[in-house]
Amino acid sequence: MKAVTTSPPSQDVDVVLPCLNEASALPWVLARVPAGWRALVVDNGSTDGSAEVARALGATVVHEPRRGFGAACHAGLRAATADIVCFCDCDASLDPSLLVPFVREVRLGEADLVLGRRRPRSRGAWPAHARAANLALAGLLRRRTGLRLHDLGPLRAARREALLELRLTDRRSGYPLQMVVRAADAGWRVTEHDVPYLPRTGASKVTGTWRGTWQAVRDMSRVLSAPAAVHDVQDTPAHGGNRR
Repeated sequence: MKAVTTSPPSQDVDVVLPCLNEASALPWVLARVPAGWRALVVDNGSTDGSAEVARALGATVVHEPRRGFGAACHAGLRAATADIVCFCDCDASLDPSLLVPFVREVRLGEADLVLGRRRPRSRGAWPAHARAANLALAGLLRRRTGLRLHDLGPLRAARREALLELRLTDRRSGYPLQMVVRAADAGWRVTEHDVPYLPRTGASKVTGTWRGTWQAVRDMSRVLSAPAAVHDVQDTPAHGGNRR
């Protein structure tokens, strides 16, 4: 297995990789983290040895016992120390090396938040029901914020301090959407770029099933119905089973 290069203390990019039973995908994902960047694998209660695999490959492992996609992402954000923080799924559906131009755009001040618009490379990469739900939510997001986005995908980059100042509270599937909504409310410049979307390794925790997709839509709908620019420091409770 190829080890990922860990970053020196002065490195200014951390990649947050929320992880729940992704041992088989981790070698591919970590091998594609750009050299010099630090990979933060947030173990969210894995039982397949994911944490051990990640550690053996040179990643920094963060443990977040409370289940929830948002809980894992925010634990990674809080553990990050770099100026710029990226997020990427840990199931091999997205290539973290695609984040390089995202980071460049943030570093040059051309955008405050850069998102990846997923473009499936095969029919099985993105189930039809999950894609339809994503399109519907993107439309609601446009009406709510005015942002002309097409996807709420997990591949993204922004500055760490600015993200912390958004005071994100959702700890479930609504976390990525809440980040965009609060960024828009704060006047951030948000851009979107096409990225290839590959069939994930292993079974999906949420969007691979109708029930999981419905739970994600429900979480995100709650985010969209919240008042603008809410800065509640209390965490939204996360319940088991509501994952990617």
